[in-house]
Parts: sequence; C-alpha cells; structure tokens
Amino acid sequence: MAEINDLMAFVSVVRAGGFRDAARAGELSASGLSAAVRRLETKLGVRLLNRTTRSVAPTEAGQHLIERLAPALTEMEAALDVLNGFRDKPSGTLRLNVPAGVSRTVLPPLVAGFMRQYPDIRVEVVVEDGFVDVLSAGCDAGIRYDERLEQDMIAVPLGPRVQRFATAAAPAYLDARGRPEHPRDLLAHACMRVRFASGSMPLWEFERDGEVVRVDPAGPLVVSPGGAFDLAIHAAVAGFGVVYLYEDMLQPYLDSGALESILAAWRQDFSGPFLYYPGRRHMPAPLRAFVDFVKAANV
Repeated sequence: MAEINDLMAFVSVVRAGGFRDAARAGELSASGLSAAVRRLETKLGVRLLNRTTRSVAPTEAGQHLIERLAPALTEMEAALDVLNGFRDKPSGTLRLNVPAGVSRTVLPPLVAGFMRQYPDIRVEVVVEDGFVDVLSAGCDAGIRYDERLEQDMIAVPLGPRVQRFATAAAPAYLDARGRPEHPRDLLAHACMRVRFASGSMPLWEFERDGEVVRVDPAGPLVVSPGGAFDLAIHAAVAGFGVVYLYEDMLQPYLDSGALESILAAWRQDFSGPFLYYPGRRHMPAPLRAFVDFVKAANV
C-alpha cells in the first residue's frame, strides 16, 4: 500500500507539473510529495523526475513509468466511478484541456452553469494552445476547433457555432495614421501580434465576397495567448496600434468606444469549438455529466 501511495504521489506531481501545484490539488504537502517520490526513486533505483528551482519534469524512465501506469490508473478510476451510480448526483473531478481563446470567451458561462447544476463536481481547467493527448496530460477531455481534432475522438459541438476575429484600434490612432480600407493596408500600420509556444505567429486572415486575404503585419508588441491577450488589447486602447482578436474579446471595448472597428466587412466566420474525448474507454461520471450538459445547452 505504501508503494501504491508513492506511485500516486509521483503521478500527481507529473500531472500538476510541480510539487506545489500537486499539493494544492491533493491532500499531501509539497514536502510530503517530495519525500514520497524520493522513496519511490530509492526503491526502484532510478531517477524519475528532473527537478530545478523552477520546474519539475519526468526523466525518460519517469515518462515510461507514467505511460505504463496510465491504463491501470484509468481502470482504477473507472472502478471507483461506478460508485457514482449510487449517488443522487455525480461527484469527482472533471479535468479539461482548453485553448486560451476558449477559456476567455466560450467556457466561463458554461462552467458557471455546470457548477451550479453539479455542485459536487470539481472542475479543473488546463489552458494550453498546442494539441495534446488528453489522457497523457491527465485530462478527461479537451476543447479544440475542428481542424485540430484527431479522427478517433468523439466530438461534441460546444458554445457558439460561428465565431469571428475582429480588427480594431483606438480612434486617436486611426485619426493620426488613417483608417485601413483593405487588409493589405495593415502592412503600413503598427499591429499587435500573437506568438504560440511553438514559435508560430498566425497570419491575419480576412474574407469578403469569396476573396481571402492573409497578411503578415509587423508592430511594437508580440504576446503569447492567454492573459497576455489583455496586454495586446490595452496597448491598442492606449493608441499603440491595431489588434486582431476574437470578436467577443473586443466587443466591450468597441461598445464603449475605447476601440473602433476597422475592416468590418472583411471579418471571416469560422466554426465554433468542440468538446472532444476518447471513445474507447469508460466515461467517468463527471465527464458524462458535462457532455450531457453541453448537449442540452446546444438544443
């Protein structure tokens, strides 16, 4: 039993990405988790984690152990989840892996409604823009757009079925620099860009009457997705240039007049996100409840 507890401690640290985050999510302290992992490493005679002052990551041996443990942990969780059938309402933890844009614009009202309906379910949200194996990442399901979905996943539409990017700038900036009439005019403007963890900076894409135009403008600020979106918006409000983000993110600033919409006729529609999860496994009760909730919200 002691070895099983140490194995679970190791798994929780890897899933959380560190001892402190694992301690916040569980019942052991960070020092208790560290001691459990050291005992396990001593017992096995191999280092399982690479530790630095800023991060914790599995070694090659640790990664192999996690991969071998995953099926067994899934079976254990499934066995315990059977007990949810004897409860009035399901309980447990729902872990979702979502991109930053979805976490800001789509997820908040859904999660709020879900938590009101299922108060015994704890929701954990991991914000990550790259496509990941949700099971290996320790998550029950992910949310992505259709071009990022794997073929063997079950996908359920979630949130608005049509979304758009909007382009905007402060009125004072546009008064000084001029108002673009065509997307290519942006090449002469200061533009706030987004760079993903992979290093890619997506082109700005526009469409009107079947004509698609992609531009690669430059500017004074480059941000990563997530909370840094706010920095790009605030820089645009302050008059430093043009911002191109989800329409829902910019709408409050457009409504207040802090930002002015440009190239509105060129806004390109794209399909909304999907909740996706593996189809060849037992569906935990929290995930089953969330899938049913999402489907009901789409009716």
